[in-house]
Amino acid sequence: MFDGPFDAFALIIAIIAFLIAIKASSQATELRRRLNLLEEKFYAQRPVVQPPPLMPAQVQAEAPATPAAEPPPLAPEAETTPPPLVTEETSPPPLGPSTGTDAPPPVPEAAPAPGFEERLGTRWVVWIGGLALALGGFFMVRYSIEAGLLGPGVRVFLGGLFAAALLGAGEWTRRKESISTIQALPIANIPAILTAAGTAVAFATIYAAYALYGFLVPATAFVLLGIVAMGTLAAALLHGPALAGLGVVGAFVTPILVSSGKPDYWALYIYLAIVTAASFGLARIRLWRWLAVTTIAFAVLWIFPGLDTEQVQVAPHAFHVIAGFVLAALLVVCGFMFGPTIEDGEIEPVSSGALGAYLFGAMLVVLSSAHADLALIAFTLLVGGTLFVAWRAPAATGTLGASAATVFIVFAEWAVRANPDMLVLPGGPMPGVGPVATDSSVTLHLVMAAIFAAGFGVAGFFAQGRSNSAIIPVVWSAAGVATPIAILVALYARIAHLDRSIPFAILAVLLAAAFGAATEALMRREERPGVATSIALFATGTLGALALALTFALEKGWLTIALALMSLGTAWISLQRPIPVLRRLAAIFAAIVTARIVYDPRIVGDAVGTTPIFNWLLWGYGLPAASFWGASIFLRRRGDDVPLRVVEAAAILFTALLAFVEIRHFATGGQMTSAPSLLECALQVCVALAMAIGLERLRLRSRSIVHNVGAVVLTAIAGLISVFGLFILENPLIWRIDVGGAVFNLLLLGYALPAVLMLLLSYAVVGERGKVYANSIAGGALVFALAYVTLEIRRFYHGPILSSGPTTGAEQYTYSIGWLAFGVALLGVGILVNSERARLASAAVIALTILKAFVIDMSTLTGVYRALSFMCLGIVLVAIGWLYQRILFRRQVAPPPAPQTGS
Repeated sequence: MFDGPFDAFALIIAIIAFLIAIKASSQATELRRRLNLLEEKFYAQRPVVQPPPLMPAQVQAEAPATPAAEPPPLAPEAETTPPPLVTEETSPPPLGPSTGTDAPPPVPEAAPAPGFEERLGTRWVVWIGGLALALGGFFMVRYSIEAGLLGPGVRVFLGGLFAAALLGAGEWTRRKESISTIQALPIANIPAILTAAGTAVAFATIYAAYALYGFLVPATAFVLLGIVAMGTLAAALLHGPALAGLGVVGAFVTPILVSSGKPDYWALYIYLAIVTAASFGLARIRLWRWLAVTTIAFAVLWIFPGLDTEQVQVAPHAFHVIAGFVLAALLVVCGFMFGPTIEDGEIEPVSSGALGAYLFGAMLVVLSSAHADLALIAFTLLVGGTLFVAWRAPAATGTLGASAATVFIVFAEWAVRANPDMLVLPGGPMPGVGPVATDSSVTLHLVMAAIFAAGFGVAGFFAQGRSNSAIIPVVWSAAGVATPIAILVALYARIAHLDRSIPFAILAVLLAAAFGAATEALMRREERPGVATSIALFATGTLGALALALTFALEKGWLTIALALMSLGTAWISLQRPIPVLRRLAAIFAAIVTARIVYDPRIVGDAVGTTPIFNWLLWGYGLPAASFWGASIFLRRRGDDVPLRVVEAAAILFTALLAFVEIRHFATGGQMTSAPSLLECALQVCVALAMAIGLERLRLRSRSIVHNVGAVVLTAIAGLISVFGLFILENPLIWRIDVGGAVFNLLLLGYALPAVLMLLLSYAVVGERGKVYANSIAGGALVFALAYVTLEIRRFYHGPILSSGPTTGAEQYTYSIGWLAFGVALLGVGILVNSERARLASAAVIALTILKAFVIDMSTLTGVYRALSFMCLGIVLVAIGWLYQRILFRRQVAPPPAPQTGS
């Protein structure tokens, strides 16, 4: 039975390898038989003048003397143009059928791709054989342990001897060109596989001597394993990439195999520096990108050990990232020192990613060590080194984005950490902690901030015009603008606690002046690739710094205004400099402002104020709305695209929100958390309908899909508030609501004015939208007008509270008279302006009146009110019929024909 799954797996591998070997042997025998037949056929067809073919013994004797001689063709079909032996007269005749003396030589056909059987017999067998050799070494050691055949020392010695034998066999076969240069085996290289198996056995032998038998102390085992790994990397120069992969994996896994209770990070990172140098050197010599990327990935992973402890050892970790950064700059970055060459102006991803990876590691060390001084200094050195390398080697320009991002993360994390005042407890300051920790941390961060801001800004300005590529100066200018602004915001949040700060406002103004001066200086330069985009970026930075100055100097709500003004300014700059990125930037600012109001719709929290209209809501929503409308005008001059639509949507949103929140503030007396009221619903319906009318008129000129959708959305909002607000939740007939005076009351505002606005809106969409859409809005106007007439009659009989008191006969009769008068008025308007819709509305009202008369009046009215109700109804109906017959549909009577007179 098997001792475990590993033994079973090994047995399966061995059986598969044995079957494949049998198959390969039979194939080799068949191929040799066919080769002998072809040789006999070939030599039998040769002319008599040719010398007899050599015997196999002679071939073997002369083969070393003529190593460069080509072997004879295997078949006549494999020949292309045979070279002459001595002269044209002694050349052999063509072996194929003759097609003429001037027939061109046959064109050689492309070699067919190897089939499954060929791959199985020539490649996979070799790989499995190498694996079997390595497993054989492992199993031999395991068997000697289980059977007790040999002592531990002998076992280790035999394992090392087997590894040396495999390595020697690999080198010997490499030197034998007859084996290692077979063209049929370009992938399954026998020397490389033998060497790989030998290095694997060497790894296992050393590890067994250390971990199983204790023959080696950790330091010795560590050194020996490192030597094997380095030797494997060196052998990869001769044996190819597979061995290099094995070597780099073994080198970086060795510290995991050999560990101790007390880790020595200095020894670890010195060893990793040596391994990294060897890997980068091999990758540079053989131009193996994958090896450089693999080494960087392993090196970054080795940064994490020790970062989760309370006392992070900053010095060895800093050495690790600095050493890796320097080695990557020297050997990996294209066009810098010893790195590969590259065309000018091209950004190479591995060059940029290598430096960015070690910057990421330095950032992790800073964050894990709670911004220790040594970690900050190491991080500053790497950022400075990034600027220097990117300045000298354009291939590494892409790492500027990673550098700027890590700088912002470091300062942002520092900004959200515990503030200095939290070090003071209620009982007093903590002795020896407060002043020293706080002062040194703030001072060092301020110095770093000044260095980073000046470095990125100055380098971003002077990098313009240095490259023939457009993308490189743009990346420099983007980093030079974004990094100082991001650092300023982080410092403001950390030191000023997001409150008003005149010093930070002054710094923002100075930064805006610097960006403005850079913009003017670049505009006076000659046209170069990327300069136009860089000018736009510096101009945008000027606007952003000025907006930050307003934010720092004024209240918190001005941040929303400042960002909206940045959108307006960026749109104006895009009009002067038609650069697509500026249009997108204006849309991004609009999206940020929108997200800001989602976080706090009151902009400034509880400090909105109680003054109607003229409060913080007017500035917090009105100025952004005006800015977005202005930005949309600027952007529309250059075309209709997604950024324009985003800004137009923001303009409509902020305009509508300004109206709604001001109405809410006015209706609740500044207490914006109160329940809604009839006044609020009425004002919201009127404002929504008015804005819908304005957008319907505007879209006829702009043909903007945003204006189109905005008008429909506002109409739908007005309809929802009308149904659920005015007719259900705040209906004065249902709830006890004081509607106010006799004529100028909430009924006029909540029902009459919406009816007029709906009527205007229906006329605004006639001919532009579907007939059903326009008629639905007109029907809503009719419902609101009839509701106003009904509620006003109710107000006359019941006073300001419409939901109380019984309904008398006189009131019921007045409803009928009022509805009839309203229907007649609509008919008169329809006749005067020749409006079919008005006449149809009149017919609907009169039909409703007739229904009321026969259903309600007949059963509830008594006496003279019932008689008068039906009498008035009859008179009105007859009059309406007369109007339709005499005025609307009057038939012309044809005059009688004139008498004919004979001639």
